[in-house]
Amino acid sequence: MTENVSVCDKTPDLCRADDNGPMLPRGARLPINRCNLPAAILGGPTYQRHPQPLKLDGVAELHASLFSRLKTITDAGNRADYFRDYLTVHFRLEKPEEAGFTGRNKARAKATWRRMLRGWSFDSDSREGAVLKGWVESRFGLTPRFHGEPLRDPSAEAYFRYLEMRSHGLYGTNALEAQFDLVYAYCQYELARQSPDTTHVALYRGINRVGEHEVLGETAEGEKLFLFNNLNSFTCSRERAGEFGDYILTVHVPVTKIFFYCGLLPGILQGEDEYLVIGGVYAAGMATI
Repeated sequence: MTENVSVCDKTPDLCRADDNGPMLPRGARLPINRCNLPAAILGGPTYQRHPQPLKLDGVAELHASLFSRLKTITDAGNRADYFRDYLTVHFRLEKPEEAGFTGRNKARAKATWRRMLRGWSFDSDSREGAVLKGWVESRFGLTPRFHGEPLRDPSAEAYFRYLEMRSHGLYGTNALEAQFDLVYAYCQYELARQSPDTTHVALYRGINRVGEHEVLGETAEGEKLFLFNNLNSFTCSRERAGEFGDYILTVHVPVTKIFFYCGLLPGILQGEDEYLVIGGVYAAGMATI
């Protein structure tokens, strides 16, 4: 990481990496995760300015043959087809009995990465959305801030309802979170291959009431510091973002925090030029429509 980054425990509520303002609140992160950087770092605005690669534990090593084969495929569409086939075969998605699904529990085999992403595109506060937010929490250590209602207190009923939806969505599935691991790794592979020198992507989000969002402060440049949910939908179309609110947020998102985007695997996200972005604290420009 850059030299001005350090994990600090001097204050009870905020982790500060420099003197530029508030960082990721303690309640928005876990002390452990399953990637190469702690949540206190990858969830803060310093990381937004100076991103470093994010690697999920063991994914590259376990699936080395997949990424070696992808290197030999020059056409992006063919790579997408090969990746889909790899997921289908590796997780026995079309032969659930080979993965141990029999009898009544065979229906749970339909809860795949594809179904979860489509469920998110219809309603991010659905059971599928809870599963995806739970995966981000597990892998990156960023806890959800909203699921149908604010999730500020882990002992509150709202948080229990989220946990119930997450557990119901995961119960009896076929290594569903491991499927997400591969989807994220493939997304990162494609982004790096297609634009190797790109570190950030300008994305937009329409909102209505600023007061309903967690704003931690402002930067010296006048941008607001938002604490976003641990997984969020953005769009690469400013015009499209304007259809969803009276204010448009402009965020320069590190490509390392893009989990999925429309066009990566055609037919999964329908329209809206949608990007699924891992959350944390972001500096965002805000303008009225």
